[in-house]
Amino acid sequence: MIGAYTAAAAGVYCLMGAYFVYLAHRLPRRPVSDPPDWGRVTDTRIPTARGGFLEVWRVAPDGPSRGVVVLAHGWSRNRDRMVSRARIFSRLGFTVVMHSARDHGGSSPYTFMNALRFAEDIEAVMAWVGEPLLLYGHSAGAAGAIIAAHRQADRIRMLFLEGCYARTRRALASLYRRSHRVIGPLFAPVMVLWMDIFHRFRLDRVSPVELAGNLDLPVMIIHGEKDQNFPLQDARVLQAGFPAGRAELFTARGADHSSATLDPDFPRALEDFINRHTRMQPGTEDGLGETQRVS
Repeated sequence: MIGAYTAAAAGVYCLMGAYFVYLAHRLPRRPVSDPPDWGRVTDTRIPTARGGFLEVWRVAPDGPSRGVVVLAHGWSRNRDRMVSRARIFSRLGFTVVMHSARDHGGSSPYTFMNALRFAEDIEAVMAWVGEPLLLYGHSAGAAGAIIAAHRQADRIRMLFLEGCYARTRRALASLYRRSHRVIGPLFAPVMVLWMDIFHRFRLDRVSPVELAGNLDLPVMIIHGEKDQNFPLQDARVLQAGFPAGRAELFTARGADHSSATLDPDFPRALEDFINRHTRMQPGTEDGLGETQRVS
């Protein structure tokens, strides 16, 4: 009898864990409203995987463009979230492209978004852009960006990862534990198990640090010193995962998970990074199209 009760309790625990995973993916989104107010703006929709669509902004500078930067937002946000970051790239002469991932902003709905689905949307935007580009991702968008870069490294000149975790399983466990003082710590283990099942037991294989070693391109990691979601140690572990000398870490003093780019030193650090890894060919105006990897 005790064994039957134990089995029933375990079954209820697992079913509740699955339900909490569902709730975590259906929590109300927190979009912001911050449309671009510079350059030549194109507001459109493009197709993405599995019959979905994405809302996209493309903002070209008034003068010559150095190339294209695609910016991917994090969980529960939308394309507007990346406008402040895009503005920095625009001031450096780049065309910027921002999209809302599926189930975010005005893009098509999709159940159980995750880093792999974020990557699919990024790849759809890359196909729409149709030329080599710089890729920037924040949080879940950063995890999606590194997956997209792993799949299509030849189409990405430089990679920028803000607030990115190192290991997927550990990051999910931390987020689930912090989601509720009681439910979080109690159900985090089974919630991570369900996510592993949904990912076909590939959580560790799609961890950013596991993919980093195969990416031989310039990478800038941007991380807040006081990041409450993923500690600064995640950024250091991730940096060490890339080939030697390919990844640089910018630590924003006192910044949290979403405010690293507000550090007054960030625009200059970004410009310096891009300039050091960009070499103009004689007679060209587009620095990105002629970017060459620098050892």
